[in-house]
Amino acid sequence: MATEQSTVTRIGQEEEQSWLYQHSLMIATVLTGIFLSLGWVLGMLDLISDRTQLIFYVLTYLFGGTYATYTAIKELLQKHVDIDLLMVTAAIGAATIGGWAEGGVLLFLFSLGNALEHYALGRTHRAVRALMEMSPDEATVLRDDEEVQVPVEQLAIGDIVITRPGERVPVDGTVRSGSSSIDESAITGESIGVEKAVGDSVFAGTVNGNGYLRIRVDRPSTETTLSKIIRIVEEARGQQSRAQRFTDRFEGPYAIGVIVASALLVIIPVLALGRDFDDMFYRAMTLLVVASPCALIISTPASILSALANAARMNVLFKGAVHLENAGVVDVVAFDKTGTLTEGKPRVTDVVPETGVSEHDLLRYAAAVERMSEHPLADAIVSYADRSGVEPIPDDQTTDLEAVTGRGIRATVEGSPVRIGNEAMLEFDGISVPTEIRQRVDRFREAGKTVMYVARDRILGVVAVADVIRPDAPAVVQALKRLGVARTMILTGDNELAAQAIAREVGIDDWRAGLLPEEKLEVIRELEEAGHTVAMVGDGVNDAPALATATVGVAMGAAGTDVALETADVVLMADDLKRLPYAIELSRRARRTIRQNIAFALSVIVVLVIFTLAGQVPLPVGVIGHEGSTIIVVLNGLRLLRTTGFETLAMEAERAPAPRQPVGVGGGE
Repeated sequence: MATEQSTVTRIGQEEEQSWLYQHSLMIATVLTGIFLSLGWVLGMLDLISDRTQLIFYVLTYLFGGTYATYTAIKELLQKHVDIDLLMVTAAIGAATIGGWAEGGVLLFLFSLGNALEHYALGRTHRAVRALMEMSPDEATVLRDDEEVQVPVEQLAIGDIVITRPGERVPVDGTVRSGSSSIDESAITGESIGVEKAVGDSVFAGTVNGNGYLRIRVDRPSTETTLSKIIRIVEEARGQQSRAQRFTDRFEGPYAIGVIVASALLVIIPVLALGRDFDDMFYRAMTLLVVASPCALIISTPASILSALANAARMNVLFKGAVHLENAGVVDVVAFDKTGTLTEGKPRVTDVVPETGVSEHDLLRYAAAVERMSEHPLADAIVSYADRSGVEPIPDDQTTDLEAVTGRGIRATVEGSPVRIGNEAMLEFDGISVPTEIRQRVDRFREAGKTVMYVARDRILGVVAVADVIRPDAPAVVQALKRLGVARTMILTGDNELAAQAIAREVGIDDWRAGLLPEEKLEVIRELEEAGHTVAMVGDGVNDAPALATATVGVAMGAAGTDVALETADVVLMADDLKRLPYAIELSRRARRTIRQNIAFALSVIVVLVIFTLAGQVPLPVGVIGHEGSTIIVVLNGLRLLRTTGFETLAMEAERAPAPRQPVGVGGGE
């Protein structure tokens, strides 16, 4: 708890500093450009003296080089050489041979590159700050039947908090009284208000609609879903990708090598070959500029930070740059079934009464028993009966409820026994099943539905129940295949028929049914040992072992789910499957952008170094070529802040036709 609190405090402090720091860099860059332009233009027009022009150039160096000098000295004190030292050395060297303007251009472009990099970093800073501002500092809490304003940090589990219309919910908790529509877009991305009533969970940072709510505090302020999101975004920003770790390790030795090579370029030709010192020193300063790996070093973090900021804006949390990279190479996507490909809410699909029995009577007796039951499918039958206008039997007319393990349930309704269950229950009680009913039941089961017989002293009929496929699931699977995912799978604890029916309707390539959580893990391991890069998509509870084992574990609909937030590598905060192809597409765009940047930066360095050693690149051209490439790779990385592709996938998913009927079953995962 203390760690989380210190993390949030540190984020707040860094946010303040980064805002001032980012703007000070941009201001310094603008002033550098202004003084450089004034000195050069007014000098060219002979409107100022050489001394006045020199003052303008000195001011250019002061504003353009202070930050780089400070950074270089700080790194030197830690026995590390970086590109800032190269830039400062090159600028000073240019000044010593009269190239004040060239050195000024170098510092201006270098400062501009730094400012753009900090802009990308600032986007993730601002994302964190915006999240922090969503949580109120104070809450209205009931103490001894009186309303008291207290800081949210002082709230304890079990306190009753009052939230009035229009106020932000200050805690993660459970509604104890009242009802309202809650805007949860900050947490889940859901644009439509979610209706909340007694017993429903609410999250800190969401906005109360027009109701008066009393909420029981379930978590301290440092452990809310919002605080965990803040921590994830902050930690992801601080983690480095593989490409970035390589360039960081490469920077120090390379910088030393460039400095040594530049020194040798002066010493050897002058002492051994008798070349002109000024000419070789000029060429060495040019080499120092063009060989500096500024563009190479900046290219990866600019791209990674932009992609992470883009994802966070869409309520997709990558828990580190490595996971952002890994998502782009996934070639197998394995889905949990219940709650992932399906809505996880079983519905009645078919009601088949026996001859001489009305559908009304069949549902009336079935609902009377299921109202007393806690079976997962009970709500589906009761809700269907209510929607069908079936007059309920009073609760006091249903007694002696008994669960028969492996068979079903029975109760006494209006003085007569009523049974709901499978064939084994009917056979045990000596009730026969007509052939026609058996044939219908077989067809239902082939479609992956759960079938329940309803009987009194004779069979009344059957009720078939199934989970409902998400309307956008088929389009999402097709989008994944267009993105290059070679194979899609279902890993479920449900039965074979249910898995097969879902796979057929959604367009999944393969399925494995009847799996326990540890067996899902084994399937993931088998795929990875076969050379595949696997993404596992699940709800973060029963799927936790598989999520942790997969190359990329993706938890969807994870708002408020501790296991999902802690276990998965990628968290889809909204219960929205369309964000999965978006996340993979964003990762692939980021990888492409990083490769483009690295290839471009290395090409520019190689070409400029070759021509510089041949004496074909004057210092001004070297400055523009080197620093221009730095700015280009930063701007290319910033393109990842744009949201492209996802809207197309979303629209395709929304246009996708809903399944003809619910398929699957609502039992296993």
